[in-house]
This record gives sequence, structure tokens and C-alpha cells, in this order.
Amino acid sequence: MPHIVIEHSKGLDQSHDLQALCDTLWQAFAEHRSVSAPDTVRVRTIAATASRIGVAPQTFAAATLLLLPGRDEDTRAELAQMTLDALQTALPDVGSLTVRLDDLNPPYLKRML
Repeated sequence: MPHIVIEHSKGLDQSHDLQALCDTLWQAFAEHRSVSAPDTVRVRTIAATASRIGVAPQTFAAATLLLLPGRDEDTRAELAQMTLDALQTALPDVGSLTVRLDDLNPPYLKRML
């Protein structure tokens, strides 16, 4: 049930194919041995309306990887590295790329059609 939320600097969606990045990450996670139900994988991007970072160029992509508890540390590290690798491939000229892991602690509620 991984959710990947990628916050990014304004305008990055004009210079890079963020849909392709979402598709790549979704496929990689859907096929990962630790994901039992591919239909639970979610990937989305959110543009920052304003930002300032301490590197040049002034562009960033910050992925937050939300996971339900239960995966061992090696698997968590592998998923984080997989996310960073996808960011580096899709956004090679972006000034700052980061991945943060966070747990989705129960209760986690959802509704699907």
C-alpha cells in the first residue's frame, strides 16, 4: 500500500514529464515483492507555489514514501533507493532530490469505488 507523494518546484511540470515519472514509480512498486496488491499503489505530484532552496539551480523534488508498518528495514531502504533512482533518471538536472520515509499508522481509512 505504498503511497508516493512528490512535492516539486513550480514549473517542473512544464520542463519534465512528471506523468512518466509517476507511471515508472507505479510500475516499479506494483511489481515489487513487498507489494501484495498493486491496486493499492498511489503516486502523485504536487507543485509548490513558491519555494527557496540553498542550491543552484533553484529546483527540487521531494518524495515522501508512505508505508504501512511491517516491512523490514532492508525492504524500506530498497524502496527508498528505488524512488531516488527514478527521480534521478527522470529529473537529472533538478537541483535537489530527496526521499523521506514515513509510516501510515493505523487507523488508515479509505474508500474506493
